[in-house]
Amino acid sequence: MKSSERHGDPGSFFEGPSGAPALTSCAMADPKTTSNEQLELASCGAGDREIQAQLFNRCFDKHVRGSDLVWRYDKNPQGAALSALLRAPDGQPVCGFAYSPRRFLSFGDEAGSFFGGQQGDVMTDPDWRKRGIAGHVAKRLEADTARAGFPFNWGFPNRRSASVFTKLGWETVGVIRPWSYFFESGPRARKIRFAEGRLAAARLPLDVWRARAKRKSAATREQGSIEVIEQFPAEVLELSRQVESRFALMVRRDADYLNWRFFEAPSAGYRALAVRGKDGGFAGYVVVQPPAEGDDIGWIVDLLAPEEWACAAALEAGLDYLQKAGSRVARASAVDGSWWQQRLEAWGFLRPKPENHLFVYIYVLDAEHPLLDRARDASTWYLTDGDRDDDPIG
Repeated sequence: MKSSERHGDPGSFFEGPSGAPALTSCAMADPKTTSNEQLELASCGAGDREIQAQLFNRCFDKHVRGSDLVWRYDKNPQGAALSALLRAPDGQPVCGFAYSPRRFLSFGDEAGSFFGGQQGDVMTDPDWRKRGIAGHVAKRLEADTARAGFPFNWGFPNRRSASVFTKLGWETVGVIRPWSYFFESGPRARKIRFAEGRLAAARLPLDVWRARAKRKSAATREQGSIEVIEQFPAEVLELSRQVESRFALMVRRDADYLNWRFFEAPSAGYRALAVRGKDGGFAGYVVVQPPAEGDDIGWIVDLLAPEEWACAAALEAGLDYLQKAGSRVARASAVDGSWWQQRLEAWGFLRPKPENHLFVYIYVLDAEHPLLDRARDASTWYLTDGDRDDDPIG
């Protein structure tokens, strides 16, 4: 395989350098007559988003546009993504990866904050799979992200690809599962629960009753108010700092990042609710994703509130919003053993069957980094669905 250097000097990694002009359509090189040695690997920039979108749509049967990837890769306030494409001789994209920077803090230490690369959009054209080419792209981006100063990369590979990443040297640091809160036990709700087994569906009415009791017990009695917001206020940074001080690792949540992540997202599918105290001060937020038309599942995507009463008020507000929006089920993903898993369980969310899970993986780039041990236990992180790179979640 040929390797082409197009990213410039290491200092330009976060600037989103331009790549070669994108193809207007995918030429169909024949994988049966094209050898791996004929493929060309190069780093990508803002000029490559259309051709990356073509590969994305072919791999995932979706319909993203180049502008959607501009949002994901180039507009992130925490830095532009590092990405690479492997192309056939005629320019056809056959394999690509991307890593988006996320700013981590450990127990609120501003001076020791660092960027980790979140893996996303791992994609190999279906006609070009089982040739070992993904490993070549992975190696290229390992070098790119190491030069950018990332101590590790991280992500959520599915069960099918997990063994591939293990062979490439990735480590499992956590197991993440989708927890479910059922608002009702009617036929459509039972059908959803049936995916977890016949017995789970049969006992759903009892589980719904128990969930309501748990929710009532956990709800706050302190006075406050809830309001729908269309932008995050600057005060959210102080709330983030307070919560960061309690966790081994947490991605910084300031107004610029949250507005980009949720309000500027191409799906336009998120709603944010602010919690305000008696004095009107901003005390926390919850982000939800209401169900799409014809769907029954909504998502609790992200939540931040330093004080216990505000955290309870935010979760209650999120559930209430989703129920009024037509959800029969509210879901949220949590790492086993984490604070978020404990919170969801206390509110009546139901665990899925054991095999229904994903992994949290890291790839170590700096074995001497002082916070590496903390990165190796995702149950100590502050991690919600909002920390995943999906848009929309689910």
